[in-house]
Amino acid sequence: MKQALTIDCMGYPVFADSLHALPSYQKVLINTINQYSYCIAERDADLKSALVESDVLLPDGIGIVAAAKFIGGNKVSKIAGAELHLHLLKELEKKGGKCFYLGSSEETLTKIKNRLAVEFPSITVGTYSPPYKPAFSDEDNEEMLFRINVFRPDVLFVGMTAPKQEKWAHKHKEFLDTNMICSIGAVFDFYAGTIDRPGKYWIKLGLEWLGRLVKEPKRMWKRYLYYGVVFGYYLLLQKYRQLIGTSAVKPTQGERRTLQNN
Repeated sequence: MKQALTIDCMGYPVFADSLHALPSYQKVLINTINQYSYCIAERDADLKSALVESDVLLPDGIGIVAAAKFIGGNKVSKIAGAELHLHLLKELEKKGGKCFYLGSSEETLTKIKNRLAVEFPSITVGTYSPPYKPAFSDEDNEEMLFRINVFRPDVLFVGMTAPKQEKWAHKHKEFLDTNMICSIGAVFDFYAGTIDRPGKYWIKLGLEWLGRLVKEPKRMWKRYLYYGVVFGYYLLLQKYRQLIGTSAVKPTQGERRTLQNN
């Protein structure tokens, strides 16, 4: 199989191909990156390792798409977790495969199963709602691994919100008996219908973020407005260093301290 195209975008290996080019070898870890997760990862070494060491890192955000063009002249298409989810469901439906949803509430998982039964009846579905807490205990992790590995899904969807889901999937990848591991966060709620995803018009214009901000301003303002400014700083800093001929990507210690204090 032809190797999928990947580009370097501000130090991260971003997927720049179509979803049909996803690798098919055993145990593929797929994460997404946007301006928010980029900013958090620059301060969180565990998250950065999880993203950089992904087998596939999808450009899920217009900020990353713009950065790829601005920094390297690379044209990449935004691929949201929702697009990945739908693509994999269609592939599983063709072969009567199995998928497992880890995360969210029992109510949300039930709604997902009910919708799948109508839209993708050939797929066998497993679910588990882990405890809602900041950090999982060893017993919690053992229970999650047990539920997944007994089911042996072709695809594991992890929805615990970022950056928790990315770090969990990265840490436990080698212990999971599945072909593909996908951290897709809000997609659980979108597919269950508990949260409305912005419409096609917003998505087509590259303004899905604005649609989410308008619907949930209290929850989303910092992600999109504050971290939008922080991401812009990183972007301009990277461009400046590119222009003066240095390969450094990270801010200096003083610059990093300034960002952390804001």
